[in-house]
Amino acid sequence: MKLTDLEIFVVGTPPPGHGGRYFIFTKLTTDTGIIGYGEVYAAAVGPDAMTAVVQDVFERHVAGRDPHDIEAMFRSAYSSGFTQRPDPTVMGAFSGLEIACWDILGKAHDLPVHKLLGGQITRRIRTYSYLYPGADQDPASFYASADMSAEQAAVMVDQGFTALKFDPAGPYTIMGGHQPAMADLSLSTRFCARIREAVGDRADLLFGTHGQFTPSGAIRLAHAIAPYQPLWFEEPVPPDNPDAMAMVVAHSPVPIATGERLTTRADFQPLLARNAAHILQPALGRVGGIWEARKLAVLAEAHGAQIAPHLYAGPIEWAANLQLAACLPNFLIAETICKGDGFHRQLLNRGLPWEAGHILLDDTPGLGVSLNEEAARAHPYTGDRLHLEMQNVPHGQSDTPWSGG
Repeated sequence: MKLTDLEIFVVGTPPPGHGGRYFIFTKLTTDTGIIGYGEVYAAAVGPDAMTAVVQDVFERHVAGRDPHDIEAMFRSAYSSGFTQRPDPTVMGAFSGLEIACWDILGKAHDLPVHKLLGGQITRRIRTYSYLYPGADQDPASFYASADMSAEQAAVMVDQGFTALKFDPAGPYTIMGGHQPAMADLSLSTRFCARIREAVGDRADLLFGTHGQFTPSGAIRLAHAIAPYQPLWFEEPVPPDNPDAMAMVVAHSPVPIATGERLTTRADFQPLLARNAAHILQPALGRVGGIWEARKLAVLAEAHGAQIAPHLYAGPIEWAANLQLAACLPNFLIAETICKGDGFHRQLLNRGLPWEAGHILLDDTPGLGVSLNEEAARAHPYTGDRLHLEMQNVPHGQSDTPWSGG
């Protein structure tokens, strides 16, 4: 069995655009006619450039190979360009191809991917979602309103969610970390207080900041929100400084999570070596794929860290995350976009059942889902902006109001 053909789908997300401006899906076909789907989560270059990178990585490192040869393909993509170090763009491209290989292998062996990774430990996989505006709420004001967020949190907990994420501390900027203003601290504590009041002990609070603060600023914020017992404080400082993360962990009363912007074990290992994170959040469409994430989970387990797969992408990465989560003894919780419904569900020929805050996996071969190619082709992305973008001026100097994740 050899990998022969690649097709790439760049799918624009219709309003409200949950999961980013577009999704990049890969379709691999073997000489035996088996099809596998994958997804790329990489936002460092535009979609046209990323498509070219995916094609190049396929032609150099994947085409003509047996899909079983995942380790050899990874080593080739990781090292051949005289790099042999983490590169989020190349590894993002490889991740999308690697996930598709696992989908092919599962179908070829008539097994779900989780049975190829050591077997299923967890059938009911706990999930969480960002707080997104309800149908009757104003999106323009939602992300700065603790009261509106608390109202929606109560609705989502009534639906069955047992954990909810929010990030009220301000916009993401291209600058380094800053000190939170008193207004940031006040708004953050108000969000935590109102949401905790609304949900009681029925749900965990997941506090995100996307690397906005200096170590001392993050520590101040951690102490401010600690009375509300959040399950984690996500990416408190920029992801390029493990020593800064270690400083925060040493002084934070709240567990620290990070990882969506990191790629391969090489990026995560310094955090584990410094005890600089309690919870790792690999995005399988960037970290190097399913096999690399499985290796990372083993390293994390040895350091007492848990895995919470990240998702701000489409439903193929979501399905890959869930297959991995099913076989991890140190799995904590998996991110979803709402309940995997809406546009995410439209892009699948078969969805995954969400029930009482959990995904129920079965033994469908491969990833357990397949791309609805008709729906994907009907929504091409025609813009040139990045999947996610950061504010180009320092915090506090923009006239644009903060509108959340």
